[in-house]
Amino acid sequence: MAQKKFKKVDINRLFVGFKPAGKSSNQYLSSLKRKYSPKKSGYSGTLDPFAKGVLVCAFGTHTKLFRFLNKTPKSYRATLWLGADSETLDIEKVTNVEEVEELKESDIQKALNSLVGTIEYLPPKYSAKKIDGKRAYALAREDKEFTMNSIESEVYETKLIHYNHPFITFEISVSEGAYIRSLAQVLLNRLNANLGTLSALERLNEGLFRYNGEKSLDIREYLNIPKNIFIGNVSKFEDGKVLNIEEFEVQKDGTYWVEYLNSIAIVEIEENSVKYVLNKVEIC
Repeated sequence: MAQKKFKKVDINRLFVGFKPAGKSSNQYLSSLKRKYSPKKSGYSGTLDPFAKGVLVCAFGTHTKLFRFLNKTPKSYRATLWLGADSETLDIEKVTNVEEVEELKESDIQKALNSLVGTIEYLPPKYSAKKIDGKRAYALAREDKEFTMNSIESEVYETKLIHYNHPFITFEISVSEGAYIRSLAQVLLNRLNANLGTLSALERLNEGLFRYNGEKSLDIREYLNIPKNIFIGNVSKFEDGKVLNIEEFEVQKDGTYWVEYLNSIAIVEIEENSVKYVLNKVEIC
């Protein structure tokens, strides 16, 4: 039987999905496309296949807004499996499991507390980090030799949820771009433990973004740039006409969003001139 084709429709929507474990972020997005049939779709902040949790998604013109959304801090719940060895630093490629000595809960709490602040570390070799234009995970799968450069992340808060040897479950709040698999290795080192890998990972939130049944969100509440007021003729935005700095309440250099006719525009003011970044994104 021929597969039924669904007509793609214009949908402008920002929402939070919940990616299940065992699917890539792209596979999860494909399931959303089959469900809603949008003409255009996208997501922000890739989750590893073994991980589950919050994934910020958008359809239509809302896909243009990802870089302007407030997605920090990000919070995760992770489980560190002591004694397990995996080159991917997660449960995907566990090659060896050793019995390890039980730890004191007070030592785990102390090590978690020590993570708070700015941390320099190496991202996982099995990650989407680009090395000379290629993804690190692609090079790793090809057994190519390459070097990862260290990065810095901010850890805002940590919390021990429970310790059931050999599993440590904790929550961690971090800046955008942090790698929890690698931070778990930093934790392991501070516990003076030799082996360990993440057996589970769930993203709880990205900034204000939390899962709420794929409910449509008001984009104005999630932008990380300030609002400006346009006092000229708003038809200029519809027609993409030249904007003058005198038509804005705030005239200092910066990137702003402007509301008009149930839509927003994003503009950049620099040296007394104004240019469009986006001239129309429907609020819906």
